[in-house]
Amino acid sequence: MRDLLLLAGGILGLFSFCLYSYLGVQNRLTELKIRLPELEREILLLGEENQKLAYEAKECSTPARLIEKASLPEFAHLRHPLLQEVVTVQETVVASNE
Repeated sequence: MRDLLLLAGGILGLFSFCLYSYLGVQNRLTELKIRLPELEREILLLGEENQKLAYEAKECSTPARLIEKASLPEFAHLRHPLLQEVVTVQETVVASNE
């Protein structure tokens, strides 16, 4: 009889441990489900901000805008390079026998 009670107690303890760990997993899953909409909104906002910054970068690098900036006093020290200062590198194609 004593062995049967010990066995029943062991099985009950094991079942309790499994149930406790399952509840922990379910709590973690519920926590992640709650955070998911917040993260989706954050991703959407970051995507919109990324598009805005890409548009601003594209607008700032237009030739007319660059010429306009070149005439500003903070860029007065910049100058166009002379032809002798421009270095060109020719590309060579090497055929391989593989």
